[in-house]
Amino acid sequence: MERINDFLTFEIFHVGDYSFTVSKIVSAIMTILIAIVVLWVVKKLLFRKKGKSRFERSNIYSLYQILKYVLWIIAFLMILEILGLKLNVLLAGSAALLVGIGLGLQSTFNNFVSGIILLFEGTIKVGDVLEIDGDVVQLRKIGLRTSEALNRDDIVIIIPNSVITNNKVINWTHQSRKTRFKINVGVAYGSDVELVLKVLKDSALEHPDISDRSLINARFLDFGNSSLDFELLFFSDNVFRIENLKSEIRRIINRKFTENNITIPFPQVDLHIKSDFREK
Repeated sequence: MERINDFLTFEIFHVGDYSFTVSKIVSAIMTILIAIVVLWVVKKLLFRKKGKSRFERSNIYSLYQILKYVLWIIAFLMILEILGLKLNVLLAGSAALLVGIGLGLQSTFNNFVSGIILLFEGTIKVGDVLEIDGDVVQLRKIGLRTSEALNRDDIVIIIPNSVITNNKVINWTHQSRKTRFKINVGVAYGSDVELVLKVLKDSALEHPDISDRSLINARFLDFGNSSLDFELLFFSDNVFRIENLKSEIRRIINRKFTENNITIPFPQVDLHIKSDFREK
């Protein structure tokens, strides 16, 4: 027992009134280990139940992230206290340095505050489908400085949190009902308008991922330069992969147009040539 006590009280170095001993290192390591264990227990308790809805999982994830950051801040302050480093002394001694660092890290601090806002506010959660600067992404992780998202090309994108909080962001997941999408198509002049409308509706009905089938609608939009222009409107909850769904519906439309002898015209331009036959 005396050997252990002698080991823990062994002085590594001494500066003025400050003494750095092995016991301080051991206490700091124990604090880190305790924090890791507590976080592991908290994570197991929060995520122990399966079958939760996506919104419940997102709320639990945000709560866990907040608890994790708070716990690590407490652990960091405790380690400073264990090592005998007074925080107020450190701040007073490095005030000028901190001002310079703060000016250089304004963007980082902005992202840090934005991350806290995202976690506490809860308007944007993990799993939400967002449209940011024209790019549609699915949020996979909200960090304290950056968030991780996946776009429709399955490319992982790292987004600064300030971009989400300060810019205009469309949250497709917050739709109160299924989202409506449209497909535009033009057919040749002389085509049977009623038949085209019927074919468009039947094409949407043929796809299994279409929601609210009673709300499928086809409209005759306009007389175009080279075609009669139509629009197919339908609802779907497959927002993130909607381009794949649209592609499949277009294939069905093309097949049904071929079966019903409906032609999609090429752009046409009429060129009139005037000749001057006057004698010079």
